[in-house]
Amino acid sequence: MSKFGTPSMGRMKFDENTEKPDLSSAMLRRIAAYFYPYRKRTLIVFAVLTITSLLGLLPPLLIQQIVDRALPDRDLRLLAFLVSASLATTILSGVLGVLQSYLNTYISQHIVYDMKNRMYRHLQSLPLSFFSNVKQGEVITRMTSDITGIQGVFSGTIVNFASNLLILLTTSFTLFIMNWKLAILSLCVLPLFAAPTRRMGRVRWKFAKQTQEKLGEQNRIIEETLGLSGYLLMKLFARESREYEAFREANAETTRLQIRESTAGRWFMMMVGTFGTIGPMLIYLYGGYLFIQGEISVGAIIAFVALLGRLYGPVGQLTNLYVDIKRSVALFQRIFDYFDIVPEIANLPDSSPKFPQGGIQFRDVGFAYRPDKLALRGISFTAEPGTMTALVGPSGAGKTTITQLIPRLYEVSEGQVLIGETDVRALTLESLRSNIGLVTQDTYLFNGTIRENLLYADERADEDRMIAACRAAYIHDFIASLPDGYDTLVGNRGIKLSGGEKQRIAIARVLLKNPPIVILDEATSALDTRSEHYVQQAMKALLVGKTGIVIAHRLSTVRSADQILVVENGVIAERGRHEELLALGGLYKELHDKQFAVQNPD
Repeated sequence: MSKFGTPSMGRMKFDENTEKPDLSSAMLRRIAAYFYPYRKRTLIVFAVLTITSLLGLLPPLLIQQIVDRALPDRDLRLLAFLVSASLATTILSGVLGVLQSYLNTYISQHIVYDMKNRMYRHLQSLPLSFFSNVKQGEVITRMTSDITGIQGVFSGTIVNFASNLLILLTTSFTLFIMNWKLAILSLCVLPLFAAPTRRMGRVRWKFAKQTQEKLGEQNRIIEETLGLSGYLLMKLFARESREYEAFREANAETTRLQIRESTAGRWFMMMVGTFGTIGPMLIYLYGGYLFIQGEISVGAIIAFVALLGRLYGPVGQLTNLYVDIKRSVALFQRIFDYFDIVPEIANLPDSSPKFPQGGIQFRDVGFAYRPDKLALRGISFTAEPGTMTALVGPSGAGKTTITQLIPRLYEVSEGQVLIGETDVRALTLESLRSNIGLVTQDTYLFNGTIRENLLYADERADEDRMIAACRAAYIHDFIASLPDGYDTLVGNRGIKLSGGEKQRIAIARVLLKNPPIVILDEATSALDTRSEHYVQQAMKALLVGKTGIVIAHRLSTVRSADQILVVENGVIAERGRHEELLALGGLYKELHDKQFAVQNPD
């Protein structure tokens, strides 16, 4: 086995139906890592929360002094001072609240910013197999609604938890100092708030998870049917009603789940509200008894009842926060599911950025999309610089797979692919791919101008180089005839251009890149006979000193190839030049005779 080893075929899998997320210490550390860069601002937030929780105690205590001292003594100066102090406390709390709100927003928005950047970079590192298997719309859901949902975790969950906990602790401490008997009585009601919390957390987490899955299904339908290719297919088969019904059902189910998630705890909250009235009544009852006994003042009873709101309110919110924490962990879990997908194709620690000289070598290469079935077996050949190697054979034989192993879009399961004498896995991905030009049958153009699509190959290319590449691809005259020339908009996926025009622009884009290795996967399939002839002539001149790999079903395209490899069922069944393969009388001759019999029935 090569020193590079064989890729694990199972590392790409992840469970879409993850069980309830575990709020473990490892998960908490992982979440905390995103807050660490903003730790100073986070500490300021907690300092502000501490101050505001203490300031919140003052108004009830000031009311006690008003009732017990200022009013009985008819002390107008003291009354004015206490009222002013209460007002100042309220204003200061409001100012600190504004500062806290700004810091909350700053931290949460930047965490979302960091996470989206990291997710996009991570998705870029995943191999083609991931995007071939993942459901359409799922990636968008995780990049948008899941990560955006994290925004509320800091301000809506962490800050609320800290705030309510501080209020609960400071209020409880104050109540015990005022009167320990009434404080104990007040705390007796608290278990009534917390009892049903765990059950409500499970129910709402289940609805939250199902809601995210349905949102992913909605995004899939939107992406599939409103993308250009899917839209055309839907129109041509008159499936608008069917697709609308599928979207309507997914949308209805999402709405139903969101309603159930929002209303799941309403009866519970109603009971919590009922329990919240029991405490004040008990304080008035027992506090009145203590007042009659001379153990407590009227002002103390009023202050006690006012502080109960600060005691029971946080408890109610903390029980709700348990649900929010579970929902937040569910969002983090879905995001971490993607982050935990290990890129199977990555740079090795000692990868070289220097691209070697020489042609392409396949040495006994095998490849499997699934562990139990090889798609390619024992592929060995050499494509020398300055030569054209053609791959022909039936559809599904493995021709495209062979070419995709060269830029490491997939990783070989066995054997080696080399450039010169260097294994492609010993090169950095950037070095490898920047020296390979690939034109596929399914040409992709961005929704921009022709110039922007061409310069995607090399942003530094000047006008002369761009025009020269287009002339070589026999597309310059067409572009020049357009009213806006190279600044003509091509539309989504190049819909404003014909198939041949798009293909020639794609060829010009690779020619502008001017790589030492050129791969054409059915690149001439959309060209008419005249354009195909011109492109063949241009490619002959441009392949001098380069290594060319051409896949073609139209055998007229590869007659002049230096070597032709006939691929069948994942193996090279025949090899040689055009005349040699015809004389061999095998599969190539059979394909040739069938194709030219159709073209020339006489």
